[in-house]
Amino acid sequence: QVQLQESGPGLVKPSQTLPLTCTVSGGSITTKYHYWTWIRQPPGKGLEWMGAIAYSGSTYYSPSLKSRTSISRDTSKNQFTLQLSSVTPEDTAVYYCARGSGSVEEYKYWGQGTQVTVSS
Repeated sequence: QVQLQESGPGLVKPSQTLPLTCTVSGGSITTKYHYWTWIRQPPGKGLEWMGAIAYSGSTYYSPSLKSRTSISRDTSKNQFTLQLSSVTPEDTAVYYCARGSGSVEEYKYWGQGTQVTVSS
């Protein structure tokens, strides 16, 4: 059974960079042909796909966030990370890591989510 767990700061100041890590257990992030994604849900809004890193290490980003987003991985720790730069209060959301591609509503494996608030 694949399990994912997000970790990172719960509070970030505006203009700073938000770093989040997803630790995966029960499966390798290099296993073909899985994609490891970051998704967020701002308060009162729907799910927003932010980006993904493939089993191969290739990365994909939402066009609306591409200039501020970086996704990487540490295969030795079976982790992948998100860095979101120049955050504003509009980046306040619950951030999830998940495994899947295509429609986020069809993803089977999710982390529990971590609340991130951007505030001074």
